[in-house]
Amino acid sequence: MKITSAEFVMSNSNVAQCPKEPLPEYAFIGRSNVGKSSLINMLTERKHLAKTSGRPGKTQLINHFKINKNWFLVDLPGYGYARVSKKDKKTFQKYITEYFQKREQLVSAFVLVDIRHDPQPIDLEFMEWLGTHQIPFAIVFTKADKLKPAILDSQVQAYLKTLLDGAWEEAPPHFITSSTNRAGREALLDYIGVINQEFHKATS
Repeated sequence: MKITSAEFVMSNSNVAQCPKEPLPEYAFIGRSNVGKSSLINMLTERKHLAKTSGRPGKTQLINHFKINKNWFLVDLPGYGYARVSKKDKKTFQKYITEYFQKREQLVSAFVLVDIRHDPQPIDLEFMEWLGTHQIPFAIVFTKADKLKPAILDSQVQAYLKTLLDGAWEEAPPHFITSSTNRAGREALLDYIGVINQEFHKATS
């Protein structure tokens, strides 16, 4: 799939105020500093579509971007903030939870994971929560350029093994990406393209 247009639509913290258009929606989420904004900018080939920051937890609202005028990319706040109060953390968690439970247009989430690190409990717990609530998702391993190919492959396999040794009978789809060298871009966009086709056929 080629991206021909990408436009910011709105930011808000109220799920009821999200766009009403019946378009397929993909939510990107992960721990703070996982490289989410950089990945979104790489996928859309827009340098400043999503705001990047050296300070973890910069994204603190639900951000909607309309892509190719026929689907939404949603940039969600990260979980595991380093520099916000406990009260704010509860607020963010509340509307993130509401988004996933109430947003009917959502067709898939993408959970971003820094492949340089071993599986983190907060990521595994979040994926299990998605699975329990029957919310489709795929794992997006980020920062693949930071590891040598052999180490990268062993890290990915070890991560998937952790899932299969835990609560999962089958590992979710996964993508290996790098915002630096654009690795994984075509595979991820093609995956979205296939789901979009199925969505539009079902609703036409």
